[in-house]
Amino acid sequence: MSKLEQIRSAMAEKGLPALLVSDLTNVGWLTGFTGTAGRVLVTPNEALFITDSRYGIQARSEVLDMPSASFASPTDGDEFLREKALELGVGELGFESGIVTYAGYEKLKDKMADIELVPAPDFFGKLRMVKSAEELAKIEEACAVADTTFTYMLNRIQVGRSEWDINMDLEFFIRRQGLGLAFPPIVVSGVNSARPHGKATQKIVEDGDFITMDFGAEVNNYCSDLTRTVVAGKASERSREVYDQVLKAQLAAIEAMRPGAAARDVDALSRTVLGKKELDKFFGHGLGHGLGRVVHDTGRMNSTSEDVLAPGQVWTVEPGVYIEGFGGVRIEDDLVITEDGNRVLTKSPKELIELGA
Repeated sequence: MSKLEQIRSAMAEKGLPALLVSDLTNVGWLTGFTGTAGRVLVTPNEALFITDSRYGIQARSEVLDMPSASFASPTDGDEFLREKALELGVGELGFESGIVTYAGYEKLKDKMADIELVPAPDFFGKLRMVKSAEELAKIEEACAVADTTFTYMLNRIQVGRSEWDINMDLEFFIRRQGLGLAFPPIVVSGVNSARPHGKATQKIVEDGDFITMDFGAEVNNYCSDLTRTVVAGKASERSREVYDQVLKAQLAAIEAMRPGAAARDVDALSRTVLGKKELDKFFGHGLGHGLGRVVHDTGRMNSTSEDVLAPGQVWTVEPGVYIEGFGGVRIEDDLVITEDGNRVLTKSPKELIELGA
């Protein structure tokens, strides 16, 4: 079943005669469009991609499963949308109520007074969670780039270099391959590594520091997300204890990730393992998230998640321990749920690496 057919099936279940797709991630997932302005009108028998004149040529080369139409100034985008909706016989139009702002809704309602606007449920979240073979191939390629990047960076981390210098090396390695960054990388060392989403600074790497690198590549609009923590020089006994327990928590979680497992249960398992060394109190974020066209795709693995693992879903698994004044460790991999378990897509080594020891 094509993506368009999946959306139409979901619309039929909810009795929705037409749908306006305006979230750019959903638009890209549905059409393949990579620009920054585009919406899709979907009815049971028709679909139309709408953009402005900046992307008219691009749309004709990227949006292949439906016709496209573009408008130019001084035409108003919502007025153009109304015109096309009426041409398709739309009298009632669902909109993505979780995406459209109140101001956006008011403007749309004013421009489309003769079309009834109704809030539509999120059809896309669960559909995007299960990746097609084509999508999975792109994610695997992005994961391979992340692995290559980590190998390269092992020769770039040295005592005396700054976090910022290391960060620039990492970014440049990915970009010089003609690829994009999945997100701004995190490079933190020593006491700064206790900040899960810390930013690289001019801090100099010192002997015995943890260095945590969290990064990913974007390949054909699909992302990878890899985190590794290494030590500059010789690890202390405490550093090794913390690292080993985080790794045990991650391996236990990966082992438990199979079809039918509740995401919240896998998250709880990782905390139980950390608790054996009284480290669970230093793990404040969720165990993982979905991965796809955006790095934080639909799906959450935390204590309140209602998600259940199913074949085709791609997840990150990233337990971490962050101790203020000491440092932190996070180990993250990407994996796909299979029919009988899972397959880890990132291959970088996870044993504690002591650089220059």
